[in-house]
Amino acid sequence: MDLQDKTILITGSTDGVGRVVAQRLGAAGARVLVHGRDAKRGKAVVAEIEAAGGKAEFFAADLASLAEIRRLAEAVRARTDQLDILINNAGIGTAGAKRQISADGYELRFAVNYLAGFLLTSDLLPLLKASAPARIVNVASAGQQAIDFGDVMLAGGYSGVRAYCQSKLAQILFTIDLAEELKGTGVTVNALHPASYMNTTMVRQAGVTPWSSVETGADAIVNLATSSALEGRSGLYFDGLRESRADAQAYDARARQQLRSLSLDLVGLATAKEEHS
Repeated sequence: MDLQDKTILITGSTDGVGRVVAQRLGAAGARVLVHGRDAKRGKAVVAEIEAAGGKAEFFAADLASLAEIRRLAEAVRARTDQLDILINNAGIGTAGAKRQISADGYELRFAVNYLAGFLLTSDLLPLLKASAPARIVNVASAGQQAIDFGDVMLAGGYSGVRAYCQSKLAQILFTIDLAEELKGTGVTVNALHPASYMNTTMVRQAGVTPWSSVETGADAIVNLATSSALEGRSGLYFDGLRESRADAQAYDARARQQLRSLSLDLVGLATAKEEHS
Protein backbone atom coordinates (compact mmCIF):
# COMPACT_ATOMS: atom_id res chain seq x y z
CA MET A 1 0.00 0.00 0.00
CA ASP A 2 1.25 3.48 -0.85
CA LEU A 3 1.14 5.36 2.45
CA GLN A 4 1.76 8.85 1.04
CA ASP A 5 -1.04 11.13 2.26
CA LYS A 6 -2.60 8.33 4.34
CA THR A 7 -3.64 9.16 7.91
CA ILE A 8 -3.11 6.49 10.58
CA LEU A 9 -4.11 6.51 14.26
CA ILE A 10 -2.16 4.14 16.51
CA THR A 11 -3.21 3.85 20.14
CA GLY A 12 -0.46 3.16 22.64
CA SER A 13 2.25 4.40 20.29
CA THR A 14 4.56 6.19 22.75
CA ASP A 15 6.24 2.95 23.85
CA GLY A 16 6.94 -0.65 22.87
CA VAL A 17 5.74 -2.13 19.62
CA GLY A 18 3.32 0.77 18.98
CA ARG A 19 6.21 3.20 18.92
CA VAL A 20 8.12 1.10 16.36
CA VAL A 21 5.00 0.81 14.19
CA ALA A 22 4.48 4.60 14.36
CA GLN A 23 8.09 5.22 13.32
CA ARG A 24 7.88 2.78 10.41
CA LEU A 25 4.60 4.10 9.05
CA GLY A 26 5.80 7.67 9.43
CA ALA A 27 8.99 6.84 7.52
CA ALA A 28 6.83 5.29 4.78
CA GLY A 29 5.05 8.59 4.20
CA ALA A 30 1.93 8.36 6.34
CA ARG A 31 0.64 11.09 8.62
CA VAL A 32 0.77 9.38 12.02
CA LEU A 33 -1.58 10.28 14.86
CA VAL A 34 0.39 9.19 17.91
CA HIS A 35 -1.59 8.35 21.06
CA GLY A 36 -0.53 7.84 24.66
CA ARG A 37 -1.04 9.08 28.20
CA ASP A 38 2.30 10.88 28.61
CA ALA A 39 2.67 14.10 26.62
CA LYS A 40 6.46 14.19 27.03
CA ARG A 41 6.90 10.71 25.53
CA GLY A 42 4.28 11.48 22.87
CA LYS A 43 6.09 14.61 21.75
CA ALA A 44 9.36 12.66 21.66
CA VAL A 45 7.83 10.12 19.23
CA VAL A 46 6.44 12.95 17.08
CA ALA A 47 9.90 14.55 17.02
CA GLU A 48 11.50 11.23 15.98
CA ILE A 49 9.04 10.81 13.11
CA GLU A 50 9.46 14.40 11.96
CA ALA A 51 13.28 14.16 12.17
CA ALA A 52 13.07 11.24 9.75
CA GLY A 53 11.04 13.36 7.33
CA GLY A 54 7.59 12.16 8.37
CA LYS A 55 4.45 13.86 9.62
CA ALA A 56 3.01 13.23 13.08
CA GLU A 57 0.79 14.68 15.77
CA PHE A 58 0.25 13.66 19.39
CA PHE A 59 -3.10 13.00 21.09
CA ALA A 60 -3.26 12.43 24.85
CA ALA A 61 -5.93 10.23 26.42
CA ASP A 62 -6.26 7.73 29.24
CA LEU A 63 -8.09 4.75 27.78
CA ALA A 64 -9.25 3.71 31.26
CA SER A 65 -11.85 6.48 30.96
CA LEU A 66 -14.76 6.32 28.50
CA ALA A 67 -15.05 10.11 28.63
CA GLU A 68 -11.42 10.49 27.57
CA ILE A 69 -11.90 7.99 24.74
CA ARG A 70 -14.81 10.06 23.46
CA ARG A 71 -12.68 13.20 23.70
CA LEU A 72 -9.90 11.43 21.79
CA ALA A 73 -12.29 10.55 18.96
CA GLU A 74 -13.60 14.12 18.96
CA ALA A 75 -10.05 15.51 18.81
CA VAL A 76 -9.17 13.23 15.90
CA ARG A 77 -12.29 14.29 13.98
CA ALA A 78 -11.44 17.93 14.65
CA ARG A 79 -7.92 17.52 13.24
CA THR A 80 -8.59 15.41 10.17
CA ASP A 81 -11.38 14.60 7.73
CA GLN A 82 -9.56 11.43 6.71
CA LEU A 83 -8.65 8.25 8.62
CA ASP A 84 -7.28 5.45 6.48
CA ILE A 85 -6.03 3.06 9.17
CA LEU A 86 -6.91 2.65 12.85
CA ILE A 87 -4.59 0.42 14.90
CA ASN A 88 -5.99 -0.45 18.33
CA ASN A 89 -2.70 -1.34 19.98
CA ALA A 90 -2.83 0.09 23.52
CA GLY A 91 -3.12 -2.41 26.33
CA ILE A 92 -2.28 -3.54 29.85
CA GLY A 93 -0.47 -6.80 30.56
CA THR A 94 -0.95 -9.55 33.11
CA ALA A 95 1.09 -8.05 35.99
CA GLY A 96 -0.52 -7.66 39.40
CA ALA A 97 -2.57 -10.03 41.52
CA LYS A 98 -5.01 -7.38 42.70
CA ARG A 99 -8.18 -6.64 40.73
CA GLN A 100 -8.27 -3.04 39.48
CA ILE A 101 -11.14 -1.01 38.08
CA SER A 102 -11.39 1.71 35.45
CA ALA A 103 -12.67 5.25 35.91
CA ASP A 104 -16.12 3.90 35.00
CA GLY A 105 -16.02 1.02 37.50
CA TYR A 106 -15.20 -1.78 35.04
CA GLU A 107 -12.45 -4.40 35.42
CA LEU A 108 -9.38 -2.54 34.18
CA ARG A 109 -8.00 -4.95 31.59
CA PHE A 110 -11.41 -5.52 30.03
CA ALA A 111 -11.87 -1.73 29.95
CA VAL A 112 -8.50 -0.76 28.46
CA ASN A 113 -7.63 -3.79 26.30
CA TYR A 114 -11.08 -4.30 24.81
CA LEU A 115 -13.75 -1.75 25.67
CA ALA A 116 -11.59 1.26 24.78
CA GLY A 117 -11.00 -0.04 21.25
CA PHE A 118 -14.68 -0.95 20.93
CA LEU A 119 -15.79 2.60 21.75
CA LEU A 120 -13.03 4.39 19.85
CA THR A 121 -13.70 2.32 16.74
CA SER A 122 -17.46 2.92 17.03
CA ASP A 123 -16.91 6.67 17.33
CA LEU A 124 -14.49 6.77 14.37
CA LEU A 125 -16.39 4.44 12.02
CA PRO A 126 -18.07 7.26 10.07
CA LEU A 127 -14.63 8.77 9.39
CA LEU A 128 -13.18 5.40 8.38
CA LYS A 129 -16.12 4.70 6.07
CA ALA A 130 -15.75 8.14 4.47
CA SER A 131 -12.06 7.34 3.86
CA ALA A 132 -12.65 3.85 2.39
CA PRO A 133 -10.86 1.73 1.45
CA ALA A 134 -9.77 1.79 5.09
CA ARG A 135 -8.48 -0.73 7.62
CA ILE A 136 -8.84 -1.46 11.33
CA VAL A 137 -6.21 -3.59 13.06
CA ASN A 138 -6.86 -4.94 16.56
CA VAL A 139 -3.70 -6.00 18.36
CA ALA A 140 -4.82 -8.98 20.42
CA SER A 141 -2.83 -11.96 21.72
CA ALA A 142 -2.41 -15.71 21.51
CA GLY A 143 -3.21 -15.60 25.24
CA GLN A 144 -6.99 -16.14 25.10
CA GLN A 145 -9.60 -17.30 27.58
CA ALA A 146 -13.32 -17.73 26.94
CA ILE A 147 -15.44 -14.90 28.34
CA ASP A 148 -17.52 -15.89 31.35
CA PHE A 149 -20.67 -13.90 30.71
CA GLY A 150 -21.81 -14.65 34.25
CA ASP A 151 -18.81 -12.73 35.63
CA VAL A 152 -17.31 -10.62 32.86
CA MET A 153 -15.79 -8.19 35.36
CA LEU A 154 -14.15 -11.06 37.28
CA ALA A 155 -15.53 -10.10 40.66
CA GLY A 156 -14.83 -13.69 41.69
CA GLY A 157 -11.72 -15.72 40.90
CA TYR A 158 -9.67 -12.80 39.61
CA SER A 159 -6.19 -13.18 38.19
CA GLY A 160 -4.22 -10.80 35.98
CA VAL A 161 -3.62 -13.56 33.46
CA ARG A 162 -7.30 -14.48 33.28
CA ALA A 163 -8.29 -10.81 32.93
CA TYR A 164 -5.74 -10.22 30.18
CA CYS A 165 -6.61 -13.38 28.22
CA GLN A 166 -10.36 -12.70 28.42
CA SER A 167 -9.91 -9.09 27.25
CA LYS A 168 -7.76 -10.17 24.31
CA LEU A 169 -10.27 -12.79 23.18
CA ALA A 170 -13.00 -10.14 23.45
CA GLN A 171 -11.03 -8.10 20.87
CA ILE A 172 -11.15 -11.03 18.47
CA LEU A 173 -14.90 -11.62 18.95
CA PHE A 174 -15.37 -7.92 18.25
CA THR A 175 -13.19 -8.15 15.12
CA ILE A 176 -15.23 -10.98 13.60
CA ASP A 177 -18.53 -9.35 14.56
CA LEU A 178 -17.53 -5.96 13.16
CA ALA A 179 -16.30 -7.52 9.90
CA GLU A 180 -19.85 -8.75 9.29
CA GLU A 181 -21.29 -5.31 9.99
CA LEU A 182 -18.79 -3.61 7.66
CA LYS A 183 -19.37 -5.81 4.62
CA GLY A 184 -19.74 -3.64 1.53
CA THR A 185 -18.37 -0.48 3.18
CA GLY A 186 -14.78 -0.79 1.99
CA VAL A 187 -13.57 -0.93 5.60
CA THR A 188 -11.87 -4.14 6.74
CA VAL A 189 -10.99 -5.26 10.26
CA ASN A 190 -8.55 -7.95 11.33
CA ALA A 191 -6.88 -9.00 14.59
CA LEU A 192 -3.52 -10.51 15.41
CA HIS A 193 -1.10 -11.83 17.96
CA PRO A 194 1.99 -9.84 16.93
CA ALA A 195 4.71 -11.88 18.66
CA SER A 196 5.23 -13.76 21.93
CA TYR A 197 6.72 -11.97 24.94
CA MET A 198 8.18 -9.02 23.07
CA ASN A 199 10.81 -6.85 24.71
CA THR A 200 8.26 -4.36 26.08
CA THR A 201 7.54 -2.65 29.39
CA MET A 202 4.34 -4.73 29.66
CA VAL A 203 6.24 -8.02 29.44
CA ARG A 204 9.01 -6.94 31.82
CA GLN A 205 6.44 -5.77 34.40
CA ALA A 206 4.94 -9.27 34.30
CA GLY A 207 8.33 -10.64 35.33
CA VAL A 208 8.85 -12.46 32.03
CA THR A 209 12.17 -12.56 30.20
CA PRO A 210 11.40 -11.32 26.66
CA TRP A 211 12.07 -13.75 23.82
CA SER A 212 10.74 -11.82 20.82
CA SER A 213 11.73 -8.38 19.58
CA VAL A 214 9.35 -5.47 19.15
CA GLU A 215 10.59 -5.33 15.55
CA THR A 216 9.14 -8.80 14.92
CA GLY A 217 5.80 -7.72 16.38
CA ALA A 218 5.89 -4.52 14.34
CA ASP A 219 6.41 -6.57 11.15
CA ALA A 220 3.15 -8.41 11.83
CA ILE A 221 1.15 -5.29 12.67
CA VAL A 222 2.43 -3.35 9.65
CA ASN A 223 1.60 -6.37 7.47
CA LEU A 224 -2.08 -6.30 8.50
CA ALA A 225 -2.21 -2.53 8.18
CA THR A 226 -0.61 -2.20 4.76
CA SER A 227 -0.16 -5.47 2.85
CA SER A 228 -1.87 -5.59 -0.54
CA ALA A 229 -2.50 -9.30 0.12
CA LEU A 230 -5.01 -8.27 2.81
CA GLU A 231 -6.99 -5.98 0.50
CA GLY A 232 -10.69 -6.68 0.94
CA ARG A 233 -10.06 -9.47 3.48
CA SER A 234 -11.76 -9.06 6.84
CA GLY A 235 -12.69 -10.82 10.08
CA LEU A 236 -9.42 -12.74 10.25
CA TYR A 237 -7.06 -13.61 13.09
CA PHE A 238 -3.31 -13.81 12.50
CA ASP A 239 -0.52 -15.31 14.58
CA GLY A 240 2.37 -13.12 13.53
CA LEU A 241 2.41 -13.14 9.74
CA ARG A 242 0.32 -16.31 9.43
CA GLU A 243 -3.45 -16.54 9.26
CA SER A 244 -4.56 -18.67 12.19
CA ARG A 245 -7.49 -19.74 14.36
CA ALA A 246 -8.46 -18.10 17.63
CA ASP A 247 -10.19 -19.70 20.63
CA ALA A 248 -13.43 -21.47 19.65
CA GLN A 249 -15.60 -18.84 21.36
CA ALA A 250 -14.57 -16.31 18.70
CA TYR A 251 -16.55 -18.32 16.14
CA ASP A 252 -19.67 -18.62 18.29
CA ALA A 253 -22.25 -16.19 16.84
CA ARG A 254 -24.27 -16.23 20.05
CA ALA A 255 -21.24 -15.30 22.17
CA ARG A 256 -20.36 -12.48 19.78
CA GLN A 257 -23.91 -11.11 19.95
CA GLN A 258 -23.84 -11.35 23.73
CA LEU A 259 -20.57 -9.43 23.88
CA ARG A 260 -21.82 -6.83 21.43
CA SER A 261 -24.99 -6.18 23.45
CA LEU A 262 -23.05 -5.98 26.69
CA SER A 263 -20.45 -3.64 25.18
CA LEU A 264 -23.02 -1.26 23.71
CA ASP A 265 -24.65 -1.11 27.13
CA LEU A 266 -21.37 -0.56 29.00
CA VAL A 267 -20.27 2.35 26.79
CA GLY A 268 -23.73 3.91 26.68
CA LEU A 269 -24.42 3.25 22.99
CA ALA A 270 -27.24 0.71 23.37
CA THR A 271 -30.06 3.28 23.23
CA ALA A 272 -28.49 5.13 20.29
CA LYS A 273 -28.10 1.86 18.42
CA GLU A 274 -31.73 0.91 19.03
CA GLU A 275 -32.94 4.33 17.85
CA HIS A 276 -30.75 4.09 14.74
CA SER A 277 -32.07 0.65 13.86
